[in-house]
Amino acid sequence: MRRLAALACLVGLAWLCSGCAATSVLSFAYEQSPEGQGKCLSAGCAAMAVLVHVHDKITEGDPTPCRQLNSVERALSGRCGVYEYGQLVSKDVRASGLPLCPLATAARDPKLWPVLGELLSKGAEPEACAESPLVVLARAHPCPDFAAASSASLQSLRWLAEADARAVQHDVVRLLSCPNARAAGLSTLLDGWLAQGALPAHGLPFSPLAALHPTYLGSTFAQALERAGHDARSAVGAYDGRLPSGFDMALRSADRQALDWWLDRLPELANRVPPSQGNQLPWLPLARVITPTYLEHAEQQAVLVEYLLARGADPHRELPYHPGRSVLSLARQLNSPALALLDPPGGATPMLAAAYSGAALSSGGR
Repeated sequence: MRRLAALACLVGLAWLCSGCAATSVLSFAYEQSPEGQGKCLSAGCAAMAVLVHVHDKITEGDPTPCRQLNSVERALSGRCGVYEYGQLVSKDVRASGLPLCPLATAARDPKLWPVLGELLSKGAEPEACAESPLVVLARAHPCPDFAAASSASLQSLRWLAEADARAVQHDVVRLLSCPNARAAGLSTLLDGWLAQGALPAHGLPFSPLAALHPTYLGSTFAQALERAGHDARSAVGAYDGRLPSGFDMALRSADRQALDWWLDRLPELANRVPPSQGNQLPWLPLARVITPTYLEHAEQQAVLVEYLLARGADPHRELPYHPGRSVLSLARQLNSPALALLDPPGGATPMLAAAYSGAALSSGGR
């Protein structure tokens, strides 16, 4: 009702402002106000300003009108028309008025990647951002559709990876090693980092091996990391990042080739995985797999339970967060469909390792 009344008032003002006397009165009133000082020399201008003011009151609480945004805000709003190169004003780049720095805002949303090039050319610096723009992107879109990006946008993303030392980070390594990034040729940035000494075997707050996308563990790059001194044992445990650890992601996605990579090097992971953060407890892969909603594809649960049992996982292992209870008791509580595999008639679980063929274990997951 308030908006309807205000709209009626606006229509009335428009009619009133059509007369010369009315516009003269409006001109005088507006020119005497602080907002109007020196802005309007004609009655028509003042009348229009009053109408705009009334309209702003009607739409108060709505998103800021595009006409009131600066050039950077308009380009990054996503609702003020199609961005065209050349529309940014340098002073707006330096003082955008955005809650997040312009480079991070543009990098985070693939639809805004075309703005990156002009932002960089007009002085935007990644160091002005609280976080690396690529870290912001990786956390918002761990594997975006790089194939849909223009060559100019990809070049801007490359520049951000090469110019900002903070981009050498767990979540960004995951981003650059994911299938879409590899298809777009962005994974070569990782080779460059390694060659330049940006991925030393000691001193990083994360492990590049744990940060790699599970599907990239068999790559020549992963092999080069191992030759450079990185190893699986130092790749488990706490790290600086928000995306899941490499082993956790391999388990979630039922990538048995990646799981083989980890368990061949660290067989004990089948029964205990160190926490990824200092305030957490270790976790058991079997318990995770039988927990509803953990797996990306729930239909893979039985296959993964069999796989883990064959790799030495013990269903009688005590839960770290619930002393006195085991994976098996958790399965009973959940009425898990995997219960028959965890507690088969006659206690035949140990026979799974001999019965489960290596070929079956290494198939799928790609």
